[in-house]
Amino acid sequence: MDLKDKLVSSFLAFENNIDVHNPVHDVRTEAIKNFETKGFPSRKEEAWKYTSLNSLQKIDFSIFPKKESSLEYKDVKKYFIHQIDTYKIVFIDGVFSSNLSETTHDGVDICLMSSALTKPMYKAVIDVYFNKVASKEESLTTLNTAFSREGAYIYIPKNKVPKKPIEIIHFSTGNDTALMLQPRNLVIAEENSEMQIIERHQSLTNHAVLTNSVTEIFAAKNAIVDYYKVQNDNDAATLIDNTYVDQKDNSHVKVHTFSFGGKLIRNNLNFYQNGERIDSTMKGITIIGEKQHVDHHTLVHHIEPNCESHQDYKGIFAENSTGVFNGKIIVDKIAQKTNAFQQNNNILISDKATINTKPQLEIFADDVKCSHGCTIGQLDEEALFYLQSRGIPKKEARALLMYAFANNVLESVRIPELKVRINKLIANKLGVNLGFDL
Repeated sequence: MDLKDKLVSSFLAFENNIDVHNPVHDVRTEAIKNFETKGFPSRKEEAWKYTSLNSLQKIDFSIFPKKESSLEYKDVKKYFIHQIDTYKIVFIDGVFSSNLSETTHDGVDICLMSSALTKPMYKAVIDVYFNKVASKEESLTTLNTAFSREGAYIYIPKNKVPKKPIEIIHFSTGNDTALMLQPRNLVIAEENSEMQIIERHQSLTNHAVLTNSVTEIFAAKNAIVDYYKVQNDNDAATLIDNTYVDQKDNSHVKVHTFSFGGKLIRNNLNFYQNGERIDSTMKGITIIGEKQHVDHHTLVHHIEPNCESHQDYKGIFAENSTGVFNGKIIVDKIAQKTNAFQQNNNILISDKATINTKPQLEIFADDVKCSHGCTIGQLDEEALFYLQSRGIPKKEARALLMYAFANNVLESVRIPELKVRINKLIANKLGVNLGFDL
């Protein structure tokens, strides 16, 4: 039995553990039918031309964890941003860990999707927001929708700002030889609210894990959402991250993606601007080597006039690694006065490394400022020689140039302690002590 058939048959077992009379179940049923029809995406599809999932479909993944696991904080402390106090939503093999979590009801609602999808007190919110911006056609998103049960539910009411950033961390213990996880997050920022979220998926062993994650973000009028994705997993982990963002008038949403580790990472990031004077920002740093593969697919759909979007992705590829960047900007006919910027810059530090980049613009309005571009190159030999002539060893000189190349993405990180953590991760990936005050 291949993975697709196993998932479809496992849906029957999934139904035995949920309330099939809940209206959400109709959404799940329709979603599994979609996945059964389409199956896993293949390289015959343009959007998946450079990323193959064939090898994953041959692995005998457990669809549900075989037993419940627990972890001690001391064993996983290094994965938290422990220099600051945060609200924490922690999952172990897809199951919520009350021991490691710290949620709040202090004017905001940070809890579990399993509660939000089943308890009557959340029904009004779920009816309005759940599965409303996520794709009904993209097969892996519909697969997640079919099995949606657990994840983070974050609701920030009108005019509220949480006292602390929010960390969402998913640990996989390796108790299963191979495990598939499908977390579902719903993030809602009501009018004039603001929040900061840090998300991480972390395997604790070298057993195979496939995470198919979906996050829906809704930013109401004047809301501000800062979302940071830290992707630094081990070489047996595969992450498919689908994020959908719906923005209303005057809202500001930023998503930073830091991709440093994992066997295969696919980031699908989709912004829909349903209002005026909206600002959407997507920034990313990718530093990988060996046979790692990172694929960024972005979409910004400018639907209304007087809005802006900014995309800036930097990639550094070593050894036999492969990178993909496919960025698309759509400007509708009525979306006049749009200002859209997209840039993808890449450095190949190995002759065997590969990057496939495809920036795209579809513009149907005539009074706009839209630009896109991409570069692929190597380190500047003259700059490298200059640093060496000033007494800096070649290894450190190369690291300094690569750090400078990626640094402008870090400048927009608004959580100082997170910026320190990312600096450390970059230094570790580059294999040197850059001498910064970390």
